[in-house]
Amino acid sequence: MEVVALEVIRHLQEIDRENEYFIFVKEDEDSDCLTPTENFEIVTIPSASYPIWEQINLPKAASRYKLDVLHCTCNTAPLMTGVPMVLTLHDIIYLESVSFKGTAYQNFGNLYRRYVVPRIVGKCEKVLTVSHFEKEKIIARLDLPEDKVEVVYNAINRKFRKIDDEEQLAGIRKTYDLPEDFILLFGNTAPKKNTIGALKAYVSYCNQVSDPLPMVITDIEPAFIEKLLQEMGARHLRDKLHLKDYIAFDQLPYVYSMATFFLYPSLRESFGMPILEAMACGTPVITSDTSSMPEVAGSAALLSDPFKPDSIASQMVKMHEDEALRTELITKGLNRASEFNWTSTAEQVLSVYKSMHQIPV
Repeated sequence: MEVVALEVIRHLQEIDRENEYFIFVKEDEDSDCLTPTENFEIVTIPSASYPIWEQINLPKAASRYKLDVLHCTCNTAPLMTGVPMVLTLHDIIYLESVSFKGTAYQNFGNLYRRYVVPRIVGKCEKVLTVSHFEKEKIIARLDLPEDKVEVVYNAINRKFRKIDDEEQLAGIRKTYDLPEDFILLFGNTAPKKNTIGALKAYVSYCNQVSDPLPMVITDIEPAFIEKLLQEMGARHLRDKLHLKDYIAFDQLPYVYSMATFFLYPSLRESFGMPILEAMACGTPVITSDTSSMPEVAGSAALLSDPFKPDSIASQMVKMHEDEALRTELITKGLNRASEFNWTSTAEQVLSVYKSMHQIPV
């Protein structure tokens, strides 16, 4: 959510030199992630716990600066403010089920959103979300009129592009000790990210091909993977799994570019930005046939049923064995990723601001 907010602000700075913006931020170590311009002022509001910052300090600042519109970009907003509001509601997953499997911070955040979101959407003049799939979910769950919810697609950072410089790629390969050819998976213990299903699919894939590719998994504890392998009777595959703690954002395009294909088998996404990131780097993608992922991927990825590891494995085998298919998906993926850009997103957001009667066109 923070990435989306930053990208929209940066591109509004490029396209709108007329309206005046105040960017309200908490006191934070990342205070230099935005650069003020002539009509964009960064306003630091005293830090506090997030609910206090949002429900008390933010409305005070909005009143003090006499705003025409307050755009809250991360799912929640003040319950009481006299300023017309736009809300970016990325998803309502936290309203669909209650889970306390996350950290204490994550659990509190979900409860906070469950309380605030149903109470504020009716007070907003416009609700923005990131896919038509999520729009339908929001309208049905929160009983909103269709014309109140507008789809504004996410996009990807310009850094994500196909990289062919062998010297640069070799440097990154050495830094992270990456194999020559590999499958890329972003590990995550959140159930919706389906790491368990992906690992089951990998075991099945290894049993079906004579020369299975190793798999690079980011951001996952070795103990978690080793426990799963033991439960699956596949401890012999441990050496084929390359676990990486963290890959710096600026180096992700290189890692995508080196991967033979990218596996993104989530159970539920409101958008799925890594799908487009991988495509923009010329990497074939296998993703899910659920929620927003077919909408984002279009015809440029292989789709599988994420609830059935054998379905994922079948697509992995197909991707592994069919070089012509990989080449076709690379071309389609580059074209698909080019259809999503932050300038277009910012133009849509600005159009929403202008449609509100307080903002001059």
